[in-house]
Amino acid sequence: MIIQAIALNTIKEAIRDRILYLLLFFAAVCIICSRLLAIMTVGDRVKIIMDVGLASLSFFGALMAILLGTGLVYKEIDKKTIFTLLSKPIPRYQFLLGKYFGLVITLLVMLILMSLIFLLLVFLHTSQFEGRLLLPVFFIFWEMCLITAVALLFSCFSTPILSSLFTLSFYIIGHFSWGLETLIDKLPSGSGKIAARVFYTAIPDLENFNFKTEIVHGLAIPVPVLLNSLLYGFFYSGFVLALATLIFRKRDFI
Repeated sequence: MIIQAIALNTIKEAIRDRILYLLLFFAAVCIICSRLLAIMTVGDRVKIIMDVGLASLSFFGALMAILLGTGLVYKEIDKKTIFTLLSKPIPRYQFLLGKYFGLVITLLVMLILMSLIFLLLVFLHTSQFEGRLLLPVFFIFWEMCLITAVALLFSCFSTPILSSLFTLSFYIIGHFSWGLETLIDKLPSGSGKIAARVFYTAIPDLENFNFKTEIVHGLAIPVPVLLNSLLYGFFYSGFVLALATLIFRKRDFI
C-alpha cells in the first residue's frame, strides 16, 4: 500500500511537469514530419515512416525517462518533503520503488500516446493495422524502464543536472558499446585495458532492445533472442534499483 500511494503521488507530480508535454509535442512533430521526409526521399515511403517513427519514440521516450527520472529524489529533498516522509515508518526501498513505478506508469502512458500517433500515420499509408510494430514499441518501453532505474540511481546522490548528464552518457554509450569494445581490443595490455574492460562490462548493451531494423524490413527474430533481451532488461534494472536502494539507505538527510 505504501508503494502504491507513493507511486500515485509520483504520477500526479509527473503529469503536472510541463517538460513532459513539451517532449510529447516534439515527438509528435517528429513522427508526423517523417511523412514529409518519406516524400522527399527515394525509397519505400512506408519503411522510412516506420524507421523514423520508431527512432522518434525511442529518443523522446529516453529523454522523458532521463529528465523526469533524475529529479525524482532531488525534488523531494528540495521541497523538504523527504524529511516528513522518512520520519514515518516507511522503508526507504519502498519509497524508491514507489517513485520508480509511478514514473514508469507515467512513461507508459506517454509512450502509448506517441505510439497511437505513429500507428495512425502508418495506417494512413498502408490502410491496415501494422501489429508487428508493437514488438519494437514494447522493447522501447523496456529500455525506458532501464533508463529510469539508472536515472533514479544517479538522483540518489547527485543534482538533476549532473544526473541528467550521467544518464544521457549512459544512454549514448549503451547504444554504441560495440564501438567501445573495438577500441578496447586495440588498447595495449595493462591496467588501463583491464579498467576499460570492466567499464564496458558494467555498461549495458542497449542495442539488445533495438528491433527496429528487423521489424521494418520484415526479418525474422528468433524467440530466444527476444527472451534474452527481456530477461536482460529485467535483471539489469533490478540490479540498478538494488544499488540505488543501498546508496539511498546510507544517505543521511539530517
